Amino acid sequence: MKSLVFLNSFMWVIFGVFGANGNSGGGANRPKNVNIGALFTHNSVIGRSAMPAILAAVEDVNSDTTILKNTKLNLIMQDTNCSGFVGTIEAMQLMGREVVAAIGPQSSGIAHAISHVVNELHVPLLSFSATDPTLSALQYPYFLRTTTSDYFQMYAIADLVSYFGWREVVAIFVDDDYGRNGISILGDALAKNRAKISYKAAFNPGCSKSDIDNLLVGVNLLESRVFIVHVNPDSGLNIFSTANRLGMMSASNVWIATDWLPSLLDSSYMIEPNTADLIQGVIALRHHTPDSDLKTRFSSKWESLKNKETVKFNSYALYAYDSVWLLARALDVLFNSLDAITFSTDPRFRDTNKSVLHLQSLRIFDQGPKLLQILISTNFTGLTGQIQFDSEKNLIHPAYDILNIVGSGSRRLGYWSNYSGLSTIPPDTSYIKPPNTSASSHNLYSVLWPGEITKIPKGWVFPNNGKPLRIAVPYRVSFLDVVTKGKGPLGVKGYCIDVFEAAVALLPYAVPHQYILYGDGQRLPSYNNLVHDVAENKYDAAVGDVTITTNRTRIVEFTQPFMDSGLVLVAPVKHTESGPWAFLKPFTWQMWGVTGIFFLLVGAVVWILEHQTNTQFRGSPRQQLITIFWFSFSTMFFKHRENPVSALGCLVLLLWLFVVLIIKTSYSASLTSILTVQKHFLISSSDPIGVQDGSFAFYYLRDELGIAESRLRALKTQDEYVNALQGGEVAAIVSELPYAELLLACTNCQFSIVGPELTKSGWGFVSIPYY
Repeated sequence: MKSLVFLNSFMWVIFGVFGANGNSGGGANRPKNVNIGALFTHNSVIGRSAMPAILAAVEDVNSDTTILKNTKLNLIMQDTNCSGFVGTIEAMQLMGREVVAAIGPQSSGIAHAISHVVNELHVPLLSFSATDPTLSALQYPYFLRTTTSDYFQMYAIADLVSYFGWREVVAIFVDDDYGRNGISILGDALAKNRAKISYKAAFNPGCSKSDIDNLLVGVNLLESRVFIVHVNPDSGLNIFSTANRLGMMSASNVWIATDWLPSLLDSSYMIEPNTADLIQGVIALRHHTPDSDLKTRFSSKWESLKNKETVKFNSYALYAYDSVWLLARALDVLFNSLDAITFSTDPRFRDTNKSVLHLQSLRIFDQGPKLLQILISTNFTGLTGQIQFDSEKNLIHPAYDILNIVGSGSRRLGYWSNYSGLSTIPPDTSYIKPPNTSASSHNLYSVLWPGEITKIPKGWVFPNNGKPLRIAVPYRVSFLDVVTKGKGPLGVKGYCIDVFEAAVALLPYAVPHQYILYGDGQRLPSYNNLVHDVAENKYDAAVGDVTITTNRTRIVEFTQPFMDSGLVLVAPVKHTESGPWAFLKPFTWQMWGVTGIFFLLVGAVVWILEHQTNTQFRGSPRQQLITIFWFSFSTMFFKHRENPVSALGCLVLLLWLFVVLIIKTSYSASLTSILTVQKHFLISSSDPIGVQDGSFAFYYLRDELGIAESRLRALKTQDEYVNALQGGEVAAIVSELPYAELLLACTNCQFSIVGPELTKSGWGFVSIPYY
């Protein structure tokens, strides 16, 4: 198996069995001493702060009679010496000392290697500084991270990038497990906010200053000016030293450092002037540890700690201190439930052949699984706040302070937590409220950026070795006022070019660009092909009369529309001769005659039904004849004075009034049609319809409206528009609104836009999508 192969490859450095008498029994249930290990680099920024904290924690536990009773912790420390190889060997030696648990390791790389061993030996690892997010509980069940995973730190950085409106960043990181895996999570977090890492600048651990110089020289030629620095605290300042020398700490640059920078700065009483000059305006993240009496007492005690090599402590010292207390509390619970702790030899480690002779020094901690479960379920308040683990063995309530390095110190811009996002309110007070991480609720205090500016940098510049933007322009052969080839220095001209140049002139920075004609000048190019070429990076953008459609927005980005361009129908205007008798044209003379006869007939029928019983229909013969005529024609306006009283009379009148209503409606519609332009939208007919060559109107009529392709006629020039309409080659033309208006403006009212717009759209400039 993997762990045995790993062990066997290093056993040549282990000679003999290390002291196995540390965990001797001394009472009915509790041993007198219990061995615990500590594995970290002593001479490092984190190690120099963590060592006195671990020693102080062991001393406090051993002097506290309420914890572990008469059992004393026997601390065995191993120095990994900033080396993955040495650290692995030291970890192997530590496992041979029958330790019940180990505080560490400090390095994520060593944690990956030694976790395979402790899985076999059932020895829990309580790491206060291995923040690599890939050290998962599923793969390494005995690895317990007692600090915050970089998974949360990278999401905090992604929220910062989104908050300030940047879309691309450059990641500068150390090329090891800690750096690579952290930046990988950052890429995922940025993608969720529609941003990305445009360039990954990795350097080897322990590389020379000349290597860093070469790396940053290349970075300085890039467009993006948002730099994320994820390195080790012992070498991180070399990055900023080189950046200052290259002029990369000036205005328009943004630098965001992970928690390594506050860990370095917090270890000193104050920032040295030379160091402060290197990092002015930098934003940094620091583990958030709430203020408390415990933390205050620890800070006061720090002054008197023995073997202290740092003036102040960083957050990792607090996590190291809490790790010891977490282990002590778990051991106390374990001792209350068993008679003794025991170790056993795995049958695989027996002296069966010479290749595994020294594996006998490694023994399995029998109570390791039970101790691990107790550790995971422990819940108490330490220097760093509440110590409790979730289902994935991460500390609950991960949070960071957002700092801005200014002058000889730092100022807090706000906080980040997975409960409240970016906020100026401490996360400890937000846990009593419902969680809210929406971007709209994010808030931070103002930032003093590099170069001592307060305006948010745009996050990018044109690179020193950059090329001008390649902008495709349709080479139109009709409606040349819109856009086409020009003779000036730009090489193109038209309304669309004027709009684009005016927009560029309003920008506070220069945008070098060159126009490239798209098409052969013989016929209008395909705009769909133009959009696809931009999407495939053949061009950086397209400027022209490009209509924004749903299908196109799926592959490219559009600006806001700068002109409405819905499809409209253009048809010839057919005039009718008007005169004093034009009102008679809706009906033929036969229709007028039949209508008049029916008026008289209905009047006579109603008179026959009513004159015997209704006094309104009586009188002299002359008066009754006038009544018949008056009643008949007054019903046209529903103004008749005589009201029938018989049932048959009322029925006849009701039916007649309904007929009159239909006659009036038909007359009004016909008269209106005669006196106005006739509508020639003949989509449902078989008449040919003209469309502009290369326009999306062809596909819209064919695919959306289902018009047969044989009915569509492609027209190239404005003259072809006029000739086709005048000669009757097409019944109408479907064109975009701007072209239709240009056509109408120069044809002396021969044509007209008929009906409403078929589509609602607009022209926009095209660019490559950011994601």
